[in-house]
Order: sequence, then structure tokens, then C-alpha cells
Amino acid sequence: MFDFGMFIKILMLVVFFGSMVLVGVLCRKRSTDVNSFVLGGRSVGPWLTAFAYGTSYFSAVIFIGYAGQFGWKFGLASTWIGIGNALIGSLLAWVVLGRRTRLITQKLHSATMPDYFGKRFASPALKIGASLIVFVFLIPYTASLYNGLSRLFGMAFGIDYVWCIVLMSVLTCIYVVVGGYMATAVNDFIQGIIMLIGIIAVIAAVLNGQGGFTEAIASLSDIQAEGVNPGGFASFFGPAPFDLLCVVILTSLGTWGLPQMVGKFYAIKDERSIQKGTIISTLFAAVVAGGCYFLGGFGRLFTPDTTGEGAVIFDSIIPNMLKGLPDILIGIVVILVLSASMSTLSSLVLTSSSTLTLDLIKGSVVKKMKEKSQMLTMRIFIVFFVAVSAVIAILQYKYNISAIAQLMGVSWGALAGAFLAPYLYSLYWKRTTKAATWVCFAFGVGVMLANMLFKSAFPVWLQSPINCGALVMLAGLVIVPLVSLITPKPDKEFLDDTFACYDREVRASAKEHLD
Repeated sequence: MFDFGMFIKILMLVVFFGSMVLVGVLCRKRSTDVNSFVLGGRSVGPWLTAFAYGTSYFSAVIFIGYAGQFGWKFGLASTWIGIGNALIGSLLAWVVLGRRTRLITQKLHSATMPDYFGKRFASPALKIGASLIVFVFLIPYTASLYNGLSRLFGMAFGIDYVWCIVLMSVLTCIYVVVGGYMATAVNDFIQGIIMLIGIIAVIAAVLNGQGGFTEAIASLSDIQAEGVNPGGFASFFGPAPFDLLCVVILTSLGTWGLPQMVGKFYAIKDERSIQKGTIISTLFAAVVAGGCYFLGGFGRLFTPDTTGEGAVIFDSIIPNMLKGLPDILIGIVVILVLSASMSTLSSLVLTSSSTLTLDLIKGSVVKKMKEKSQMLTMRIFIVFFVAVSAVIAILQYKYNISAIAQLMGVSWGALAGAFLAPYLYSLYWKRTTKAATWVCFAFGVGVMLANMLFKSAFPVWLQSPINCGALVMLAGLVIVPLVSLITPKPDKEFLDDTFACYDREVRASAKEHLD
């Protein structure tokens, strides 16, 4: 018997995937050299850059995993995570990092974060060290993007999760390999529009199914759990304010040190693009992140799946909230989550491949590497990284290998813990030293790996990789200036020349700059 609902969902998927590939083909002419392939020729406008930033920020991990997990733990107070993502992870990130990143990376002819560290501190070893950190920790982070998709696809199509991973990987590979950064940015814009429409439609439908917003709040207030005061899940700061604060810090401030996020500022076109992009990116984050966590806050009104021991399976919460929705809305949700995952996946593999090619192989392994060889190598590594992340995700799903899941959990904390402080200080403070950067690298990676391998040795409140990651990032902000002040000063002439890019005079019309 013909299933019209299934036909609609499949048709929506076919159109979605077809448009992604078409964009890659159409953008191939704008990816003819390394600069255009990796950075879009540093001429990407505000809308594409802002949406590329936002869609790289929020993946299926947010919508399925974090929204379900933190909504269950904190209730409606989990919405603060989305607010933090918008104000700290987007607005402040653009204001503090955007303009200076664009200027100094152009001055240093830098295309990646490791390359920036190497040139900013005149240290090829530092570039290689940063490259290795990116390589080691972005791969498991990339694999984590597939998490949560299994239950959603099982609910919507009844197909094996493995086929979902394979299809998503192949199609992402095609448009990134063919079209490079510009194809990624254009597809991010399309995927961002889908995410905005999808999250608003889903929230409206789910709340309507609970009798409306007021009725849903009242029902949430009546829910009690061990150690939680009555009404705790509908309260302003929720039942665990400290843990909530740590999540806000990790998921918001952490973006300042992630290479795939900061890299968006390298490619932006001009001053006006930064101003517009700041507003667009902040509003996008407020709707998507705020909406996801707000929706997750009602998770306790639904029955989640549990393990044999009775533990809640957090990845099941959001899919179970969606089960009763119309087929067309479920189709939109599937495309929403695919959009979130594919946009982040494309950004991560482009970052990984360019880092490995330009920072590790070029100049170190291959002394003189022609541009065509660089382009070919990057494309090969894109395929390689997507394939590896897919295999890791399949192994984790099939065999439930805990070590893989743990490494995924520490990836964000290790990357941001290592890079955030030295990157931020190096943009503003000439006195930041190479030694301080090395110390912060070692501290961030070392503490997060120790947290994964020797969790029981940590205080109870630091055994969570989220709490530990937040602490590592904040500690780096203290470590870098302290170590910089007790280590030899950097070369003054080199730094004066580098920082001169901030003081270069430019002409502007009166409507853009007041006398």
C-alpha cells in the first residue's frame, strides 16, 4: 500500500541532498587555488559568514544530545545555555575576535590557526604542535556529529543508522571536495534557513501537543525528582546552577578557541560585513540554540528510553518528543538535524585537511609543494577525514566502545583549553610569549586527557569533562599572562611591524565613520 507520508519524507531528503551537491558543482570555479579553496578568497559577505559561523557551531550534538541531556537535568533553565551561546559564543566572539583576526591573519598570510601560531610567535615547532592537537582532537569531535541521528532516522524511516552515516558522509564529501569553502558557506546558508524554520515549527508543535505554553509550564512544575525541590525544573536557574554555569562557559566561551569557528573570521570581506555579521550571527544563535535548549527543557513531560539498569538514554528524549508529529514536520526535523550535522562536518573536515596539508606536510615533509599539489592533497585528506570519522561513529554505534565516547567528550575542552587563551592574548598583547603558548597547550591537553584516563583521581565536581573543560579554559586565561611575564620578551621589531596592521589608516565615508 502506498505510504504518502513516507513518500513526502523521502522526496524532501532527495531535494535537500540534490541541492547540496548542485551548490558544490556551481562553486567549483571559485575554488581554483589554495586561498579560494580554504578561505573563499577572503571575500565572503556577512550573511554567508554569519550563517557559516552559526551552522558550524550547532550540530546534531546540540539538537539531539545536549538539548535532551541538559533539558532533562536543568529543566527550562537550560535555555540559559542557548542565551550564553548567543551573547558570549556569538556576539562577544565577533566583537572581540572578528576584526583583529581578519587583519592580523591577512598581515601574516595565515590560512589556519596553527599557521597563525607559527607565524605570530616565529616558531615552526609551535605550528606543528598546534597542528597535531587539531588532528588528534578534531577527528573524534567530527565523529560525534553523527550521534543522535540513529534514533531520529530509525523513528522517521526505519532504516539502519549505518546507511545514514554513509549517505551523509558521501554527499558532504562531494560538495566540499568540489566547491571548497565557498560551497560550504553557501550550503551553510541554505542549511541555516532550514534550521531556523525547523526549530520554530517544532517548538510550536510540541507545546501545542502539551496544551500550550502555560499548560506545559504547569505540568513541568508538578514534576519531582530525587534531590530537586518542587517546581525546580520550571525555576529560573534550575536545580543545579553551578553545573549549568559550567555548561554555559564550555559551550559559549569555548568557541573562541576552536579553529573551525575562528577560521570564519579569516574569510570575511570587509568592515561592513563584520558589523552585519555580528548581528545576524547573534540572532541566529538566539533562535537555534535558545530554541533547542528551550525545547529540551520540556523533556521530562515525555517518557525517554532507558537502559537495562534503568538509566535514561538522553539521545532518545528529543526523538520521543517528536513521535506524534505529522509526517511533513518529521521530514523537516530530519532535514534540520542533517543540516546541522552536515554543515559542522564540512567545516571540521575542511579545517582538518587544510591544517594537515598546509601546516604539517607543506614545508616539513615536502619542502617545496606546488599549489596544485596542495589542492589535491587537501581534497584527498577531506575524503580521508570524512571516512575515518564515519568509521569511528559506526564502531561506537555497533560496539559501544566507551573510550571513543570519552574522547569525543574531551575534544571540545582540549581544543579550546589549549588554544583560547594564547590566541586571544596574542591578538591584543604584544608581550604574549611562545613559552606561555606551549604551557597552555600542554596544560589544556594534559588535564583533559588526565580527566578521561584517571577520572576518579579528580574531585567529584571536576570528574565531568564539561566542568573540567570549563575550568581548563578559564585557567588558561591566567596561565598565559603569568608565564609571559616571567619568560623572555618577544622580538619588539617583529611585533611592532605585525601590530601595525591595526593602526593602518583607511578612508571611509562620513556615514560609516564620525570625525
